[in-house]
Amino acid sequence: MNAINLQKKFTSFSKHWHPHQIAVVDDMQVLLAKLKDEFVWHKHENEDELFFVQKGTLEMHFRDKVEVVKEGELIVVPKGVEHCPKTQNGQEVHVLLFEKQTTKHTGNVNDEKTISNYPKI
Repeated sequence: MNAINLQKKFTSFSKHWHPHQIAVVDDMQVLLAKLKDEFVWHKHENEDELFFVQKGTLEMHFRDKVEVVKEGELIVVPKGVEHCPKTQNGQEVHVLLFEKQTTKHTGNVNDEKTISNYPKI
């Protein structure tokens, strides 16, 4: 039961699209990730995802719209909704993710960016 300094945790890694686990809350995990450019189109059949933007601006692309999520804001992507996170103009974005431990990194898609184990920091 110690306080977690998010800024310190963000300085401990540099790889983009590679979440790091900082806490577990029941069957949910809290992850930090640095994002840059475009991810992959995917969906999670059985899990919602929460993205909180700690730094920068995130574009959450859906098939019918783009939602811009600014620093200090969050967005919840409901289960079964296809989405593709992107950043603007090569900007690095820092996000906190809150999702079930069973959530797969790229959901229903296997890609070169897919990660199966999240480092704990």
